[in-house]
Amino acid sequence: MYGNNRGSFGGSGFGPSAPVESGKEYEVEIEDISKQGDGIARIEGFVIFVPETGVGDKATIMVDKVMQRFAIAHKV
Repeated sequence: MYGNNRGSFGGSGFGPSAPVESGKEYEVEIEDISKQGDGIARIEGFVIFVPETGVGDKATIMVDKVMQRFAIAHKV
């Protein structure tokens, strides 16, 4: 009854892990702008918000915080 791993929180938490890690640098291209004005980059479809960037910008970013569905980063 217990430990059958058929629940929604199965063995590995809430789903696939993020393809980025906090404290690491990545090369990205800004694809869109959020409602708050931050640039939006994507790595393997995972959304990363990057303040002070615009569409078409290519930047080296450092990830500050990784959440379940998105990350927040800054330009290096």
